[in-house]
Amino acid sequence: MDQGFFLLFATVSVITALTVVLARNPVHSALALMACFLQISAIFVLLEAPFLAVIQIFVYVGAIMVLFLFVIMMIDVREAVLQRFLPGGNLPALVLLVLLGVEMSVLVFWSDRFSGSEPVPIGGGGDIRKLATTLFADYLLPFEAASVILLAALVGAIVLARKERE
Repeated sequence: MDQGFFLLFATVSVITALTVVLARNPVHSALALMACFLQISAIFVLLEAPFLAVIQIFVYVGAIMVLFLFVIMMIDVREAVLQRFLPGGNLPALVLLVLLGVEMSVLVFWSDRFSGSEPVPIGGGGDIRKLATTLFADYLLPFEAASVILLAALVGAIVLARKERE
């Protein structure tokens, strides 16, 4: 059952990663990257590493994707779409993609890690509980201040990226 979910999440992750590279619209690429990050987070849950799954969502889906969306809003998307693909430049990238895919397949099928053995249980959540208590009790004000600063940066990027109406 777990192996089926792993294969499902891994397949969707690869498809969304390909969508990141092949999408012509930068906003669609950013959304596909966010979906890929969520799939990787689900794989962490299957590997019984919930702390890594939560960190994946907070750091990558939350912070890094906000940064990417800032950049996308600051550039002229129509001009970037026209300059994104150079004619004749796709063949070397496609050859490299196929070579890396074959290499990954060979490594996965020859590995002993996918033999169906039971996963090794990870220790208790004592360290995670200490980290959460420290973050949300002792450092609550700096944590909330950082979230307000990120919100102000998001509003500022929207204001700067908006074109004046004539």
